[in-house]
Amino acid sequence: MAALAGPLCLRLRRHPAFVTGRDGRLSTSTAIALAWTVILVWLLLALLGYGLTAGGGVSWFHGTDGPLSTLTTVYLPLLGGPYVALIAAKAVVGLRVERGSLAKPAAPPTASGSRPLRELIANDSGRTDLVDLQYVTLSAVTMLYVVLFFLADVGEGLPRLPEEIWALTGAPAGAYLVNKMATRPSPVITKASVSGDRLTVEGGGFTPDPAGRPPLVTVDDTPLEARPDPLTGALTTTLPPTAKPPLTVVVTARGLRSDPYCYEGPALPAQQSAG
Repeated sequence: MAALAGPLCLRLRRHPAFVTGRDGRLSTSTAIALAWTVILVWLLLALLGYGLTAGGGVSWFHGTDGPLSTLTTVYLPLLGGPYVALIAAKAVVGLRVERGSLAKPAAPPTASGSRPLRELIANDSGRTDLVDLQYVTLSAVTMLYVVLFFLADVGEGLPRLPEEIWALTGAPAGAYLVNKMATRPSPVITKASVSGDRLTVEGGGFTPDPAGRPPLVTVDDTPLEARPDPLTGALTTTLPPTAKPPLTVVVTARGLRSDPYCYEGPALPAQQSAG
């Protein structure tokens, strides 16, 4: 397991593009499908090594009660649910973005280049998504069941878990997919910056309403008129003189509100020690 997962985790930490979506954030469906793939490959390689060294050779794999007897009834469904969710979710998100019914703004870059694991259970605004949370949690618990039961007795082959256990990945995968289909095209704030009395809000979904009215920016419950940048789509507004960080910023577009974004102010420079 260490030989398989160790180098892969190091590679993904430095260059996570393999498990990120089109917006640059960690993809929950891709990460879950990849984890199940690694576990199943490890199980098969471990059984191959055991069978050729201590299990009696090729004959050990034969028979209706052989070490791989539950592969098609239990483990392929466990793997299939996450992969169906992965493929379907990519198709749904791609179609919705092309039709303009879903905003997927690019994720802000991080200083280290790696992506925070919290993105696996969070929406595009950074808030915890209950559907993503249950998908990750139940999948992790099911993986733990498989790994611990296998380590308890390798000689028995693939752990003979109940066939119904596929529901622990299949049902959350279905809910995850339905959530992708039902997500409203609400505006998303990815970054806010202040220069003088000018507030600039970056993100996605900042489209005018059918009457042509631009989105509205609300700062600490004070609505402000905003001007969209024709090139970047960012919103710019003038802050009132009393506005001081931290600021709570909300964008309303087409009657839909974004999640609140907290602007803490510019980062303070590190204090240098006297010497």
